[in-house]
Amino acid sequence: MAAPRPRSQRDPDRRERILVAAAQLVARRGYHTVGMADIGAEAGIVGSGIYRHFDSKAAILIALLDQVMDRLQSGAARIVSAAPDDEIALSALVRDHIRVALQDRSVLAVYHREVHNLPEEERRRLRRRQRHYIEDWVHVLAPLRRDLADGEQRLAVHAAIGAIQSTLFFRSGLAEARLAELLDEMAHACLGVTPAPRERSELLMTKY
Repeated sequence: MAAPRPRSQRDPDRRERILVAAAQLVARRGYHTVGMADIGAEAGIVGSGIYRHFDSKAAILIALLDQVMDRLQSGAARIVSAAPDDEIALSALVRDHIRVALQDRSVLAVYHREVHNLPEEERRRLRRRQRHYIEDWVHVLAPLRRDLADGEQRLAVHAAIGAIQSTLFFRSGLAEARLAELLDEMAHACLGVTPAPRERSELLMTKY
C-alpha cells in the first residue's frame, strides 16, 4: 500500500514576498505599467499562485499602503503612551518616521505616488489614518510650541514629515547613518524644538 502523499503546505512568506515585489516594481515603474504577472515573476511565484493571496492589483496596493500605515500608527501610539515627556515623545516620533522612511522607502514612495489610483472609499480611509497619525505629532508638539497657533503647529508637523520624506524622491548618495542624522536635524528644525538625547528616544522605538 502506497504511503499517503503529504499535504502541501502554503508558504507563510509568500504573501510578504508578493508585497515586497509589488512595492519595488511599482516604485520603479509606476502602478499602471506593472501587471499581476510581473509581480508574480518578481516574487518568484509561478502561475496563479499570486491569486491565492490577492484577487487584484488594487488589493495588493491597498495591502501595501495599510502595511506602512499600520507600522507608523502602531509606533506612534506606543511612543505617545510610553514617553516620560513631550520632548522625548516628539524626538522618538521623528526618529521612528526616519527609520520607516529609510527601511520602507519603496512602500512610502508608492503611497505618495499611487494612492490616487485607489477606489475613492479606500483613498478616504487611508487619508483618515494619515490625519490621525499627524494628530499624534500635534498632540506632543503643542505643549512645546505654545507660541504657535493650532494651524501653525500643524504646518510645522507637515513640514517636518515632508523633510523626512524628501529622501523618498531624492537619492543623496549619503551613507544611511549620515542621512538619518541630517534628516533628524532638519525635522527638528522644522518643528522648532531641540532634539532629545538619542539614547532616551530610542528606548521607545520598535526594534525594526
